[in-house]
Amino acid sequence: MAALPVYPWRLAPDGLATRRQLRAMGLRPGGQEVAAQVERPRRRRGPLVAYLYAVEQAKPVRPMTPAKWAALAKANAARRICPACRRDAGYVIPTTLGTCVPCAYPEEQRAA
Repeated sequence: MAALPVYPWRLAPDGLATRRQLRAMGLRPGGQEVAAQVERPRRRRGPLVAYLYAVEQAKPVRPMTPAKWAALAKANAARRICPACRRDAGYVIPTTLGTCVPCAYPEEQRAA
């Protein structure tokens, strides 16, 4: 495998895009290899790297099927159920807490 071309941040040539940029255009990489990369320097750590794909080889995003919409809705609903009290919290439960706010801080809820 040949070495990838590396470009400085914001100086990639036209015709190359990141996954996010492709998605904004309604495209996906479609199995193609990474064409290049851009690097953004940082002060205390290594550079941030973003991989680039050829826009002309990109394929259209596949449409969501009714089954995929249903699976997504079920997954999002599961993120709202508190594992401690088994109630719908009405919001996505933060992973830092692991439970709904009333279950995470029961003493503060009694004082209110």
